[in-house]
Amino acid sequence: MNNIQIKVKKLKPNAIMPTRGTEYAAGADLYACIDSPVIIAPHETVMIGTGLAMEIPEGYAGLIYPRSGIASKRGLAPANKVGVVDPDYRGEFMVAMHNHSSKPASIEPGERIVQLVITPFLTADFSETDELSGTVRGEGGFGSTGVR
Repeated sequence: MNNIQIKVKKLKPNAIMPTRGTEYAAGADLYACIDSPVIIAPHETVMIGTGLAMEIPEGYAGLIYPRSGIASKRGLAPANKVGVVDPDYRGEFMVAMHNHSSKPASIEPGERIVQLVITPFLTADFSETDELSGTVRGEGGFGSTGVR
């Protein structure tokens, strides 16, 4: 297993360090660092803090994904679907939690709300051109390669 070290700074005394549910879990759970339950109305988005700041190494990004249980059972997931934390960000990890359901849902203090996956990334240099190379697909967009 390839482990990298992530420095974590607790910004609030009640912040909970990230945890992995199993030895082979790809993501580490992040917890709501709130003083009392937060009710999220149907189809509303609320910012939930984790009370943590992290130092993600250069060449890596932190990807914030929904937790499957809270998303499938209660309709709560990050509003932007997948949050991206750049390696130069040093502020509090905040989650724009959206209620996709038709009834109010609550986030409890200390509840596991999302999972953080650390992944390497490539940077690209972009150059303007008048021509792109041809392919079989060409400009075929959504669904252009067939249904099956």
